[in-house]
Amino acid sequence: MGKPGLLDLENHFAFYGAYHSNPINILIHTLFVWPIFFTSLILFYFTPAFYDLSQSGIFPSGINHALVLNYGSAFSIFLGLFYVVLDKKAGSLAALLCLACWVGASFIAAKLGYSLAWKLCFSHWRNVRAFPLVLNYGSAFSIFLGLFYVVLDKKAGSLAALLCLACWVGASFIAAKLGYSLAWKVVLVSQLLCWTGQFLGHGIFEKRAPALLDNLVQALLMAPFFVLLEVLQSLFGYEPYPGFQMRVNAKIKAEIKEWQDKKQKKVS
Repeated sequence: MGKPGLLDLENHFAFYGAYHSNPINILIHTLFVWPIFFTSLILFYFTPAFYDLSQSGIFPSGINHALVLNYGSAFSIFLGLFYVVLDKKAGSLAALLCLACWVGASFIAAKLGYSLAWKLCFSHWRNVRAFPLVLNYGSAFSIFLGLFYVVLDKKAGSLAALLCLACWVGASFIAAKLGYSLAWKVVLVSQLLCWTGQFLGHGIFEKRAPALLDNLVQALLMAPFFVLLEVLQSLFGYEPYPGFQMRVNAKIKAEIKEWQDKKQKKVS
C-alpha cells in the first residue's frame, strides 16, 4: 500500500504520471532526466568539500584524486537512500545509478577543471579542490535524493539511490579530470539540450505544461525515480506491490480529466 505524505510513492508516481502520459514525452524524459542529474553533479564537484577522501587512504591514489565528499556526494547518497525506502528493488537500482553518476561526474569535473566546468552550471567558485571526490553541495544533493527514493520504496528506491551515488562519483571524476575551464562548457551544453528536449516534449506531444510549474520540488525530486520505474514497468512488468500500477493509472486518469475539465471551462 502507499505511504502517507512525502513517502507515498503511489501519489508521487500518479502526480508525475499525470504530466507524462504521452509515450514520446516519456521517452524524451527517460533520455534526458539522468543526464541533467549527472551534469549537475559536475557542477557540485566544485563546491566546498566536507572531507577529502585522498587523506583517508581507502581507495587507490588515482581514485582518491577524483573523489571528494561534498554537496554532490551528500545529495547523491540522500537521493539513493530515499529511493531505496520508496521501493527496495527499483530503489536499489536507482541508488546504484546515483553512485555511478557521482563517480563519473567527479572524474569529469576533475579532468575539465573549474575554469571550464563552471560554465556548465552558470556560476563561479574560487579555490577549487584538486581531488575529484569531495563532500560539497553535489554530494549532499545526491545523498538527499538517494535517501528520499529509498524512503518512498525500498526496492526500486535502493536502485535509484545507487544511481544517484554513481552519478555523483562519475560526475566528480569527470569534473576533476576535465577541469573547470572545460567542464562548465560541457555541462552548459548538456543542460540546455536536455531541458530543451523535455520542454519540447511537453509542448509538442504532451500538450501540457511541465509538472515543475505546479510543484517544482516534487517534480525535480521524482523525475529520476519516475523514469526508472517507467523503464522497469515497461521492460519487466515491475510493481512495488500488487495493484500499484492499476491504482496509479486510475489516479492519473482522474487527474488528467480534472485538468481537461478546468481547461475546457477556461475556453468556454
